[in-house]
Amino acid sequence: MFAHREILGRADGAKAWHCRHPPKVITTVVGVNRRILTLIVALVPVLVLGVVGSVVTVPFVALGPGPTFDTLGQVDGKPVVDVTGAPLDPTTGQLNMTTVSVRDELNLFEAFGFWVSGEHGLVPRAEVYPPGVSREEVDKSNQQDFKDSESNAEVAALHHLKLPTVVLVRGVVEDGPAKDILAADDQIISIDGKPITAPQEVIDLVGTKRPGDVITVVYRRGDVEQTTPITLAARPDDSNKGYLGIGLGEGGRPPLKVEFNLADIGGPSAGLMFSLALIDKLSPGELNGGKFVAGTGTIDQDGKVGPIGGIQYKMIAAREAGAETFLVPAANCNEAAQRIPEGLRLVKVDTLDTAITALSDIEAGREPISCA
Repeated sequence: MFAHREILGRADGAKAWHCRHPPKVITTVVGVNRRILTLIVALVPVLVLGVVGSVVTVPFVALGPGPTFDTLGQVDGKPVVDVTGAPLDPTTGQLNMTTVSVRDELNLFEAFGFWVSGEHGLVPRAEVYPPGVSREEVDKSNQQDFKDSESNAEVAALHHLKLPTVVLVRGVVEDGPAKDILAADDQIISIDGKPITAPQEVIDLVGTKRPGDVITVVYRRGDVEQTTPITLAARPDDSNKGYLGIGLGEGGRPPLKVEFNLADIGGPSAGLMFSLALIDKLSPGELNGGKFVAGTGTIDQDGKVGPIGGIQYKMIAAREAGAETFLVPAANCNEAAQRIPEGLRLVKVDTLDTAITALSDIEAGREPISCA
């Protein structure tokens, strides 16, 4: 109700209200408008930040614990390390390989969330996806590294067990002389009548030939032995030497056959655990003593264990999965010892043999060499 109101007459006989103090009403309206304006001004940066934070991506990727896989177990109904053509020894416990998750195309809020989680880290995207290299190219390279690790793991295990190996074609160059003649997994038996027992023998023999020379290759595909002539081309790096255009490796002598059944995994760091699983299946006793052991590390055909990336995230993944012991490449020990998950024992390894010895020590109640 207005104070001091009175009724004024109008020429048309109507009546109207008249206030003696209208400025009070104007002041009230202005005050309300100012508060609304202040609120709007305060909300604009918040709204802008919300839009920017949820839409704009940052030049970082988040690394964190990835899935772990028991190399003694199965995935999608198939053994992770599938061995046929030889008697197998029963296994118990677990030998888990570990992985690192990579999350790309993060917005500002997602990146901040991973950063404060304590289990993830942010690294420049260029460290994972180098400039000028497509994501598809990086993924293809990682997948090839994984296949190479499988091959190295098989050969290292067979050498440790002193089982015979054969020379296998691992790949055929698209425009090379062997294209449409040889194929991946063909076994090279002989060249020009000389038996082949090691990949280097193929390289040395072909290297003595010249472009245009014809060699006779005896190979086995599946259960069928075949003989074929192949005309050599010139080596890309030396036009005076012969070139066959195949990649070579080793594998078990038939009927022994080893297959690895993990898909959509990249990188070379599963090599050590693949070798241990294969040895465990082909030899008496249990390498892990029936316990939950996890680990990581590259491996070459001579059994040397090499360093990997993301060791801290792999240890977290292993411990969360239930591992009590974690095999760490010697070159990663200093980094690993900085952040050891509670309840996880770190074991330092630099070769396949030292890894097996360490596991034997644990089973016998002896203390293995530790990173800590």
